[in-house]
Amino acid sequence: MSTTQSERLRGLLEPLVAKTGLDLEEITVTAAGSRRQLMVVVDSDDGVHLDAVAELSREIAQVLDDTDAMGQGEYVLEVSSPGTDRPLTTPRHFRRNEGRLVKLTLTNHEELVARIMALDDAGLDLEVPGVKGRKPKPRRVEFAEIAKARVEIEFNRKGKDDAADTADDADTDSDESIEEA
Repeated sequence: MSTTQSERLRGLLEPLVAKTGLDLEEITVTAAGSRRQLMVVVDSDDGVHLDAVAELSREIAQVLDDTDAMGQGEYVLEVSSPGTDRPLTTPRHFRRNEGRLVKLTLTNHEELVARIMALDDAGLDLEVPGVKGRKPKPRRVEFAEIAKARVEIEFNRKGKDDAADTADDADTDSDESIEEA
């Protein structure tokens, strides 16, 4: 996708997505056989619900058809929430994952698995799990020190928020709508 098309699509869709209270995280156009696929990824602090994604998908399809932003050829529109394997790249991504375990690769090439306990404009306050029965240790990492970051999936996390985390994950991790244009 050319930078011009990417900028045009972002300029066209960002106000529409923002109007629904969501953040436009990513726009990707790829070739899919004789057609193209437009992937629009949205998120919010409260997660993304299936009904909101379905409604947004219909609105985006209408705007794309009205403006001819995708041209005359066929395309598939997919509107989705980010998957759990999405890289954490902005402070809002880390904020949305407060309390979760993350794997960080630091600029000094150190790898660190820790839980996000708190964050501010400069960085993260983490809890590094103890090894072999030792107590967890606090650690501070500045955003400038982070080269890569991803959420670590926990299948057996023990804690008071387990039921809420499981319910939230079910509502937000697989929300997507696909529409043919």
